[in-house]
Amino acid sequence: NYRLSLAKMPTLPDVIKILAIGFGVTSLAHFGADFLSAWVENNSSFLTSLNLNSQFLWLVLIATTGGLLLSLTPVKKLEGVGASRLGGVFIYVLVATIGLEMNVLDVANNPGLFVVGIIWMLVHISIMLLVAKLIKAPFFFTAVGSQANVGGAASAPVVASAFHESLAPVGVLLAVLGYAVGTYGAYACGKIMEWVAAGL
Repeated sequence: NYRLSLAKMPTLPDVIKILAIGFGVTSLAHFGADFLSAWVENNSSFLTSLNLNSQFLWLVLIATTGGLLLSLTPVKKLEGVGASRLGGVFIYVLVATIGLEMNVLDVANNPGLFVVGIIWMLVHISIMLLVAKLIKAPFFFTAVGSQANVGGAASAPVVASAFHESLAPVGVLLAVLGYAVGTYGAYACGKIMEWVAAGL
């Protein structure tokens, strides 16, 4: 209902605004990442031990935080002219860019990662089903929530629209929430796994 209340035919200025905000936040994230990673590297061995000297980590944290903060401002009204659809295009560009840097044949050099992936998915499925049973959530939320965490905005709306066409925005919303929580949660999980591995 919120999206429909804002919906209108996008004009060239609307598209320019969306792109300007997207690229503007990304530029600030790059600038901030360069500055903060260099500062941590030169001034704090403790923060360096937490990998906070990583430019990529700061880039993702600043971009995610910037997006969350902007969602509390009038900028969120750009959803009415298709901000999420344009963002979806750039998600595909991001995934393709990451994929271009990968060598699929390297998987054969570390087959143990498949075992880690299987365990990860089994834990994910078990938690999703257990929580869904405890809170008596409809299967729709279990399926879409799971896909939002695993596949993100690229696939969650597809699963949601399989239940009903009007539910696609719910898939997008859950995926964006997954991105926001996952950015911070993934860093925390990575550090916990690193400490466990160091302890073994």
